Amino acid sequence: MLRIVTDGAADILPEWAREYGIDMIPVNILFGEKSYLQGVELDNEGFYKLVDESKRIPKTSQPSPHQFVEFYRKVAQKGDTILSIHITAKLSGTYASAVSAAEELKGEFNVVPVDSAVGSLGIGLMCREARKMERAGKSVDEIVKYIEEIKSKVLVILTLDTLEYAKMSGRVGAMQAALASLLNVKPIAVLRDGVLNMAEKVRTRKAALERVIAMAKEEYSDKPVYLAVVHARDLKSGQALLEDAKKHFNHKETLISELSISIAANLGPGTVGLILYPAS
Repeated sequence: MLRIVTDGAADILPEWAREYGIDMIPVNILFGEKSYLQGVELDNEGFYKLVDESKRIPKTSQPSPHQFVEFYRKVAQKGDTILSIHITAKLSGTYASAVSAAEELKGEFNVVPVDSAVGSLGIGLMCREARKMERAGKSVDEIVKYIEEIKSKVLVILTLDTLEYAKMSGRVGAMQAALASLLNVKPIAVLRDGVLNMAEKVRTRKAALERVIAMAKEEYSDKPVYLAVVHARDLKSGQALLEDAKKHFNHKETLISELSISIAANLGPGTVGLILYPAS
């Protein structure tokens, strides 16, 4: 049997776990001396509450190889194939942990780790497509080949409402964050080839959201896409962005999801953005 595993930096819609058989290994969230398993011991609202109270950003750490071994044994049976699709290896050691666990479990399971080169709903959509392909009779090799070909085409563009979280997590310098705050600048970040870069800085929130759509349009034009919006504790802005984006793209399906804690911890509440995923 084919098991599909991803990690807490992926976003999947609530119904997908059961409908498509996707298992998620949680990320470790470290607040001082205390450690929480994302989604198990700490949900999104609980996370923001702890940040508000402590005025500190937690550290996130990838599941260890040992945690992967235990998780694989929990979700699979001996002889199963496990397709393990994870956040870009350029931002996290999660994929490396999966590779180590796969080596350790040789002979017990056939674990196939895959570096998605993306994050959030980009990974969720890959997991869903992988299951659809398996149900259509495709082999694991064919599914992996598809992911390797598609991952460079998945576009993730986000605009941050504040650089405070990025400053606290060390993603940007204090000077840059202070200057952006003073000028009310809204940065736009693009995840490309596995790396998240601050691509542009726009003067207002409205202009930033318009620019996110324009940048996506430059890349995708009228090609068919799954059009997804992600947001961090800002459903209203997410819904508004989705309604606007619908007018500009040849979308086969639209989706909206809250950003996982492990990504929101580095970008902060108010972050919203688009994920465009090629639809055949």
